[in-house]
Amino acid sequence: MWPLVAVIGFMLCLDPSFQQFPRPCATREALRTKECCPPWEGDGSACGAISGRGFCQDVEVPDLPDGPQYPFSGLDDREKWPLVFYNRTCRCAGNFMGFNCQDCKFGYFGANCNERRESLRRNVFHLSRAERIRLMSYLNLAKQTVSRDYVVATGTYQEMENGSNPMFADVSTYDVFVWMHYYVSREALLGGPGNVWTDVDFAHWAPAFLPWHRVYLLHWEHEIRKLTGDMSFTIPYWDWRDAQGCDVCTDDLMGERSPQDPSLLSPGSVFSSWRVLCSRADDYSGRGVLCDAQHEGPLTRNPGNHNRDVVERLPTSAEVEFTLSLADYDTGAMDRSANMSFRNTLEGFGDPQTGLGSSSRMGMHAALHVYMNGSMSSVQGSANDPIFLLHHAFVDSIYEEWLRRHRPSAAQYPESNAPIGHNREYHMVPFLPLIRNREYFISSKDLGYEYSYLLGANQRLAESLRPYLEELQDVWPWLLLAGLCGGIITLAAAAAFLTAKRRYRGSPWLQVGRWKNVFALPERQPLIRSSDAEETKHRNYQTTI
Repeated sequence: MWPLVAVIGFMLCLDPSFQQFPRPCATREALRTKECCPPWEGDGSACGAISGRGFCQDVEVPDLPDGPQYPFSGLDDREKWPLVFYNRTCRCAGNFMGFNCQDCKFGYFGANCNERRESLRRNVFHLSRAERIRLMSYLNLAKQTVSRDYVVATGTYQEMENGSNPMFADVSTYDVFVWMHYYVSREALLGGPGNVWTDVDFAHWAPAFLPWHRVYLLHWEHEIRKLTGDMSFTIPYWDWRDAQGCDVCTDDLMGERSPQDPSLLSPGSVFSSWRVLCSRADDYSGRGVLCDAQHEGPLTRNPGNHNRDVVERLPTSAEVEFTLSLADYDTGAMDRSANMSFRNTLEGFGDPQTGLGSSSRMGMHAALHVYMNGSMSSVQGSANDPIFLLHHAFVDSIYEEWLRRHRPSAAQYPESNAPIGHNREYHMVPFLPLIRNREYFISSKDLGYEYSYLLGANQRLAESLRPYLEELQDVWPWLLLAGLCGGIITLAAAAAFLTAKRRYRGSPWLQVGRWKNVFALPERQPLIRSSDAEETKHRNYQTTI
């Protein structure tokens, strides 16, 4: 299977270029020279320079101050990413991208990356039965298949003896993403057990929250396409507005609750056999180490049995609408205390009814994580649960709706004074090739994808009917066969009746008059409604309303 997938991936110009450490850049030589410019297979030159796809370039990090919340420098591998590991990387030209420029930018396909296509992310409940099965199969394949192109770091650069002793591990394609979300949100390791900085996160609690997760989903989507060869695959979303519970928690989707243990998944779900990693944040911080990428136990989830003082219920349509009405992307200190901030309110630390920051209760995005009450409730380990993808796809759709409604200028994304890693020109951790936060403060349509519920009315109707029409298309031969059989039986019955009628014409037992009174009921008075009965009927109808 792998050779075929590799050929398809090359020919259709997929985008596998997202993880922190491509295998060619995880060697002692690459770390010691601090250069990640692998050759493109097409011409053998670094970054495909001979073919004009890109070139190897010094990393440019803007000389801008980070936020005042981060009072130390040079003590965390993620600061001024990726300079601790590499100071030269590929810079791709035109529509090319990737750690060696062999791939296409989002929304572009073809050997020369000049075919523009728009993908559609659909409501998970609008998927046909075949599409649901395909989604579950792809997720499980990604979980069971070791990544061919990437490894994950299990030690800091200092522990690697400045590159002389590389510390990396093989993990599955799915778990590479789990590790990425852990790595970007882990606490800052400052050397030694217990010596950590807790109030830091390069993808949460600040302006880059929405752009970072947008990039994350796009790369995950493209990696599944590379793995399966299915160019039509898109991440579905879970529209959780006004949901009374976890309605995606069924065995044909994300997994029901186990009857033996409510914190585990049903044996009927493919996800019940999954094992998590990077889920013990307190343990790592206490020992002053990185996650070792080893399996740590089963996936857990217990939706609804959470702390009601932290999250009252799932978000409502009214709360989503209020969040969308906030005109400012971010405000104030641009952290969890930000007032009337769209980003902070959507993330869940601003009250979705007043817009005031540092809310005593979590709402919106954060409410879903807490509500799931298991693997999803840990920031660093939440990506272990596949519900993470459906949830963040819907969060991204709200971000997209806000962008279209308010059409913010690029200046709305802060240039300075945001928390560490969140300024406009900062490179997102841990992506290679390098991506600046501002580059994804743009519409999804510029990135080659759309959400089905943001389509026009006629398109939305057609999209909602699509799975039913596909199901009908699958069964119509059987319906046609059933119709033909029914027609034949009807004709045969009619012919038999006519034959019998001719044969027994004049026979006394066929005379209808002799039989009509056999089934007659005793005569009754006709039903006449009284005016009282009519009035009672109307009173009851009003009471029902």
